[in-house]
Amino acid sequence: MPEKPNKTDVVKRHHALRADTDVLTRLGAVFRACRHQLKISQEELGGRADVHRTYIADIERGARNVTLRTVAKLANALQISIGQLFARATGPSGPAGQLDTKSAHREVTEILLVEHNVAAAAATARAFKRAKLASPLRIVRDGEAALDFLFGTGQYAHPKPARPNLILLVPDLPRMSGLEFLRLINDDERTRDIPVVILTVLHRLPR
Repeated sequence: MPEKPNKTDVVKRHHALRADTDVLTRLGAVFRACRHQLKISQEELGGRADVHRTYIADIERGARNVTLRTVAKLANALQISIGQLFARATGPSGPAGQLDTKSAHREVTEILLVEHNVAAAAATARAFKRAKLASPLRIVRDGEAALDFLFGTGQYAHPKPARPNLILLVPDLPRMSGLEFLRLINDDERTRDIPVVILTVLHRLPR
């Protein structure tokens, strides 16, 4: 008989799901705002990005999970870098839940990908390259290596790497879970302000 999950695990999964849903909603709002700024329809955006209009409608409503590859294609079609896109989606909200438009000008210059699956990490790097994204992508395989990277310890002590402005995180990491990693960086004043995007569909990226 399967073991019944304890209350703590249920609460953690609930918060993770809510965080994921919130990011999807905010990401959809950014796509919609950028599309309106360019004064193009969902159909025209779909043609530019080779994505069906109904798919874009679902994304803008926050009702569909989206692969990083699709995010890169849409960002390119909307003439915005993927760094700016994530910065807006994870940045502060203004009145009535509106996204802070000032964050549109906050360029992300360094992105840290925490991903233990070699094939998925390679697919992400290819998606960045195809989208001609200038932001450097640094890849580490687990949460402990990511902490060393962020704090300049262990193998990253000499020389210390540049501080990333965005973290792409896969939750099911070995040795240390994504939730534990999030707790540790949120508890430290040196890293709590770095936006984190949880990639729950990263493993379904094509090779």
